[in-house]
Amino acid sequence: MRRIGINMNACNGLTDEEYVSLIAELGFTATFSKLLEEDRQAELAELLAAKGVEYQSIHAPFSSINEIWKDSLAGEEVLDRFIKSADRCAELGIPIVVAHLSSGDGAPPVTDIGRARFDRFIDHAVSKNVRVAFENQRKLSNIAWAFESYTADDGVGFCWDCGHEACFAGGREYMPLFGSRLICTHIHDNFAVKDGDLHLLPFDGAIDFGRVAAQIASSGYDGPLMLEVAVKRNEQYLSLSCEEYLQRAAAAANRLVEMI
Repeated sequence: MRRIGINMNACNGLTDEEYVSLIAELGFTATFSKLLEEDRQAELAELLAAKGVEYQSIHAPFSSINEIWKDSLAGEEVLDRFIKSADRCAELGIPIVVAHLSSGDGAPPVTDIGRARFDRFIDHAVSKNVRVAFENQRKLSNIAWAFESYTADDGVGFCWDCGHEACFAGGREYMPLFGSRLICTHIHDNFAVKDGDLHLLPFDGAIDFGRVAAQIASSGYDGPLMLEVAVKRNEQYLSLSCEEYLQRAAAAANRLVEMI
């Protein structure tokens, strides 16, 4: 049976311990989080291990991500946050660090200084036995560059965000291009309106999850189907308790499992 996962803090009002207990009870066996304060991240890893929930990845910070392509101090600071995320993964036995390559329609082109920084990031992650998953945003050019430059043997794979694809890519599909490199997913829904990145539960928007299921199946990926969803962005969920929302999330994830 294919496993299901969900991001930490998809809904509000629960402690980490309460949230982890609840997702475990609902059948989620994997999660991910952003980079946290060191003590809290270690405590979370302990909670997850105690409940048998895999801490699959840390999402590296992406604030000012476009600076990584520029000759600037801010670009070095972005690289430092990437490296810190890989280090935290290594310390806690988390296998994957997820990273963006750019942000926005006006993202800068691939540059020599950016290439050099990503080389340093990949080399460092590999030295720590941590894999890097590049997530699709708006630009095809930089993610294509990444998968031409770094192989699976380099510890580099694809994080497919089907929601980003629907609202950022203008009809482009990423899985036919990079599905063979898939190592993790960010699954959520929206209405395929430009910039409408809503992080709805699957089947609550307009994304064709028949296609999503078929493309995951054809990729050969057998890891957890990881949701990346959020109550706070969507009025339709505000009347639900956190438990009710997560129950709906589990039902949606299991529905997708049945389609694969």
